[in-house]
Amino acid sequence: MKSKDLAFYISDLILQKKGTDILLLDIRKQTSMTDFFVICNASSDVQVRAIADHILAETKKSGQKPWHNEGYKNLSWVLLDFVDVVVHIFLPETRKFYNLEGLWGDADITKIKDK
Repeated sequence: MKSKDLAFYISDLILQKKGTDILLLDIRKQTSMTDFFVICNASSDVQVRAIADHILAETKKSGQKPWHNEGYKNLSWVLLDFVDVVVHIFLPETRKFYNLEGLWGDADITKIKDK
């Protein structure tokens, strides 16, 4: 699966678990470390885990497996690293503090909305 397709697929999976404020940052022009960031909010630590677990389960079915994940202990920010796509699932206050979209503000940014 191409990195852009994977990023949009993961965005749809986030919507299925009612994640909000979903942004897809195309950072291919800014760095070679990854192609896309997918960033979203969850309303509670339970929802952070539910979104992350859903992404892991569904991507596994399509043959995609993250190289690394972090944040399952504290659940205010879970990172799922699929190498070409890195997913960031935040509680709102943690997202505001780290401001990834501000740090990568020169990226091409797509807002993902529920249909």
